[in-house]
Amino acid sequence: MDTGHQNRGGWITFPFIIASTAALSLAAGGWMYNLMVYLIQEFHIKSIDAALIFNLVNGCTSLIPVVAAIVADSFLGCYAVVWIFSVISVLGIKFLYLISSLHCLRPQPCQELESLCKSPTNLQFTALYTGIILASIGTGGVRSTITTMGADQFVKPKDQQVYFDWYFVATSLVSVIAATAMVYIEDNLSWATGFGLSVAANLFGLLIFLLGTRFYYRPKLDKSPFTDIAHVIVATIRKWNVPSSSKSEEYYCGHDAKMKKMKAEPTKSFRFLNRAALITNGNVDLEGSNADPWTTCTVSQVEELKTLIKIFPIWLSNILLGTAIGVQSSLSILQSLTMDRGITHHFKIPAASVLVFVLISTAISLTIFDRFLMPACKKLFSLTLSPLQRIGTGHILIVISMAISAVVETKRRNAAESGNLLERSMVVPMSVFWLVPQLAITGIGNAFQFPGQINLFYQEFPASLKSMSTALNHLVIAISFFMSSALMDLVRKVTNWLPDNINNGRLQNVYWMLVLIGLINFCYYLVCACLYKYHNVDKVEEKSCHE
Repeated sequence: MDTGHQNRGGWITFPFIIASTAALSLAAGGWMYNLMVYLIQEFHIKSIDAALIFNLVNGCTSLIPVVAAIVADSFLGCYAVVWIFSVISVLGIKFLYLISSLHCLRPQPCQELESLCKSPTNLQFTALYTGIILASIGTGGVRSTITTMGADQFVKPKDQQVYFDWYFVATSLVSVIAATAMVYIEDNLSWATGFGLSVAANLFGLLIFLLGTRFYYRPKLDKSPFTDIAHVIVATIRKWNVPSSSKSEEYYCGHDAKMKKMKAEPTKSFRFLNRAALITNGNVDLEGSNADPWTTCTVSQVEELKTLIKIFPIWLSNILLGTAIGVQSSLSILQSLTMDRGITHHFKIPAASVLVFVLISTAISLTIFDRFLMPACKKLFSLTLSPLQRIGTGHILIVISMAISAVVETKRRNAAESGNLLERSMVVPMSVFWLVPQLAITGIGNAFQFPGQINLFYQEFPASLKSMSTALNHLVIAISFFMSSALMDLVRKVTNWLPDNINNGRLQNVYWMLVLIGLINFCYYLVCACLYKYHNVDKVEEKSCHE
């Protein structure tokens, strides 16, 4: 263990990281959760177009973490990336606050007839997208790096798993606040007040994070880990015609103490990559130093690339799962706009707040799973769920949620038809609470799938790529939201399922299509999970390496 890790890190850093994560998540949720409604009501954008923008923004805030992770792993480290992108986030949300405060930066309110709504000017669109872009970059840049930084504070995998679970509990609970209190303030008081609170939360999170600076463990960056990947690929291509060998002494393991403890002979999987570690004439000097890293790599570098390749099919299976969740999220908000959201005569649930049921379900499920269910199963039956089993359970639950969504939407449309509302975008006589079961099951699925996915990637990835391991989870979400936007746009163009007036649409067909896609994807995942073997370096037999 690194001596620096003995003096820094550990549970003393947990309050600072969790508090800053919670505040920054509150700031992000304050402007993101109600964005679709904001675009429809304040910028007069059509509902399906607003849903597409909403998905694109969610995709971008999940794509930026990959770039941030590369910067963190290669150049700046997680600590610097977190505070830099937190500042960018403050600037973006501040921009949105100014837009909501200054009348000249947004179009005039609609008249009684919808046809009298004025479209935003080029200046207003520019201001809007500038704020959204800056806020998205800042929010996305913090997401993966602060997660990785929190996990880096712990040495034991058990502590890391506990951190990941409580990280999701904290972010889920804060997201509940953002999706209820913040959204309610924006809908009933003013958008400026809501965005202003987001600015304050962002500044508070940044301050708390900086206060814990002296306690954080920050791994030293020796070189870019992506350079090693490039070395292996180039060396393999340059030695493509060199025959492989079964003799361990013909493979290069490096000259430092750590590399000499590696297994001498590379594994048999993806044998073509083993050529990169073969020692050929003139590539390694008498002292065992590598003369040309672009020609001869270490066994360790080859095995790290193999680990990434092996886990890629499992990573790929999560994209279609996330696509279904993205479509459900945007359509649920549109459905809620046409349903009875009243709780009392004077209070009704904001449309964007329906997603809070996903967050509540996720937080409760994670708490029960981590504190009660798993300890009980382990004590009574000596049973624990592996990360792959948790991910698979999440797949099943999400498919069930899509099926329930289809049934509920059929009932909602029948209610619209019986009320002669098919040609009008009006509220149907059906409570919004009919959406709760499907959203709650999605939340339970998230409680199984996402922590299992993050834990699997963090556990299996090489130490030099830990930030990228968590960033790839966000990349899944990014691609999923992009695909959900593309899927909805494609369905809108080739079918009549998604008109601007969803009362006259066929949303249930979209959900049944997602059920079919989910079942096919789950079968693919089962094949990948059965073929995957965990990479546990602690069980690798240590042998002397060639010098």
